[in-house]
Amino acid sequence: MNTRNAACSCGRLSIIVEETPVRISMCHCLACQRRTGSVFGAQAWYPKEKVTVSGPSSEYCRTADSGKRITYHFCSECGSTVYYQADAFPDRTAVPIGAFADPSFPVPMVSIYESSKHAWVTVPKDLEHHDD
Repeated sequence: MNTRNAACSCGRLSIIVEETPVRISMCHCLACQRRTGSVFGAQAWYPKEKVTVSGPSSEYCRTADSGKRITYHFCSECGSTVYYQADAFPDRTAVPIGAFADPSFPVPMVSIYESSKHAWVTVPKDLEHHDD
């Protein structure tokens, strides 16, 4: 079993995952760019029952291109997103890879919304690639 810890910037909201991710993805959609303040979002998806949350979170819900909702949980103190859940994947929880603060975290498996990818961003060729 692979146990990892993730947390917000101030440490008030944290998560423990007790599983290898079922999917690691990077998303170049404009919503992820705005949410992260970066040029893409990178997240690891875990079985919901293998995720333990500690600390209070605030929520922000948005409707995805699919018409389904995504609920982001972030620290109300420092604003860092620590996890989120998508109606499209009710049995999974996503954790932004940066919340683990672990440069040895595994490489993503898939890159999505590449039609919105910044031209200077290089994505490994051996990933699964999708324009949307």
